[in-house]
Amino acid sequence: MGSILSSHNTQMTKEEMESALNKAKEIAASSPVFVFSKTYCGYCNRVKALLKQLGATYKVLELDTESDGGEIQAALADWTGQRTVPNVFIGGKHIGGCDSVLEKHRAGQLVPLLNDAGAIANNTAQF
Repeated sequence: MGSILSSHNTQMTKEEMESALNKAKEIAASSPVFVFSKTYCGYCNRVKALLKQLGATYKVLELDTESDGGEIQAALADWTGQRTVPNVFIGGKHIGGCDSVLEKHRAGQLVPLLNDAGAIANNTAQF
């Protein structure tokens, strides 16, 4: 769940979509953990709080504060099939949104993913 594309979604040209997609891919790969988020989104805040609790290093792009945030979110939807935020990447791989991250955590799969990506410095997270 999360915030859906804004209602003022304008049609992008193929070149604009390609540019936004390239930017999204570059950003997603720029950190072991990357969260595309919106400042007011409760689901985003939940994921960021969990990552912080686990001691993970992560970067965030708050799409609602970026002039091209709508274009980046549209490109993410085209790339990942997920229209909502948070849109989480670990080790450059798309993980999903809040539900996917929480499910991986409940299943004991999140911390190993974070460790493998180098996002937890001291492998001592026992959550």
